[in-house]
Amino acid sequence: MWGGRKLGSSGSWFLSVLGPGGRSTQATRPLISSAVYVKNQLSWTLQIKPGVFNEYRTMWFKSYRMTFSYLNRIKNFRYPWAKLYSTSQTTVDSGEVKTFLALAHKWWDEQGVYGPLHSMNDLRVPFIRDNLLKTIPNHQPGKPLSGMKILDVGCGGGLLTEPLGRLGASVIGIDPVDENIKTARCHKSFDPVLDKRIEYRVCSLEEIVEETTETFDAVVASEVVEHVIDLETFLQCCCQVLKPGGSLFITTINKTQLSYALGIVFSEQIAGIVPKGTHTWEKFVSPETLESILESNGLSVQRVVGMLYNPFSGYWHWSENTSLNYVAHAVKSRVQEHPMSAEFVLKRETEELQATACTNPAVHEELKK
Repeated sequence: MWGGRKLGSSGSWFLSVLGPGGRSTQATRPLISSAVYVKNQLSWTLQIKPGVFNEYRTMWFKSYRMTFSYLNRIKNFRYPWAKLYSTSQTTVDSGEVKTFLALAHKWWDEQGVYGPLHSMNDLRVPFIRDNLLKTIPNHQPGKPLSGMKILDVGCGGGLLTEPLGRLGASVIGIDPVDENIKTARCHKSFDPVLDKRIEYRVCSLEEIVEETTETFDAVVASEVVEHVIDLETFLQCCCQVLKPGGSLFITTINKTQLSYALGIVFSEQIAGIVPKGTHTWEKFVSPETLESILESNGLSVQRVVGMLYNPFSGYWHWSENTSLNYVAHAVKSRVQEHPMSAEFVLKRETEELQATACTNPAVHEELKK
């Protein structure tokens, strides 16, 4: 029977070889173990050579290379929020997709169900523009956001994507609903300027994380977070695609009794401002919860401002009250922690092995060999 244990963190292993009746016996073959970890990781090999029995009839082995765990960590070093999500994971709610699929042809009807979103542009577009201009020392008149790359997540029919493109930004709009993207592409095709500045893709945020890591100067998620099924994962992905110093803009609905009464009971069930089932109160998020998640993912919240919609006039206005709708602006930290160099890791492991040798005679004797 073979039994093994590791000594401390030195990378040395001890193997007890027990014969019949539990008596120690000599190993008949050397132990060599190897493994290869593919998929964009550092390849590593663990090789172990036999040593000698000590007085306790325990065979010990010294590893030729035990730095794979450290090297693998170097390759994969990221902040806690920088885990990349595969396409097998998604924050898209299939039920929400069906709801918006049925409304895909109504995006550009300013008098229809998306009328409030058209009107919201009067607030959210200047809010995004003015906060981004603080990061641009010089900007072109008429195209203040020229040179900036923006990701519009859950772009729908492009109601917010197009105004950002007209300000000079290069914008990628993504949405998991194919019919939404068809509507958006069709509408922008009427403007040759927008046709060059805007690109639309049918996909979720998680599906483009790896190819767009630290790509965008700004990410916009307007009226989106209250529809995802995994808010934390969604916000982590938003952080990953942002450049250090980049801005995240979110508009959403607070989770309060007032938002339930007005946002769901009145707006959906009584006044019919939006179709029934458009919102789920349990998915609403408070500014405090949103800020906590953003801060834990390396984003610093700069501003949170309330917005109120007047269903009779059809206009929005700013408010100090955030109990209903609100907009948040957060900035990704520019500070990047540098991972350990391979040389430093190897040196540290060697020192650990030598320290173990000083306290274990068997290890010390083998090192001499």
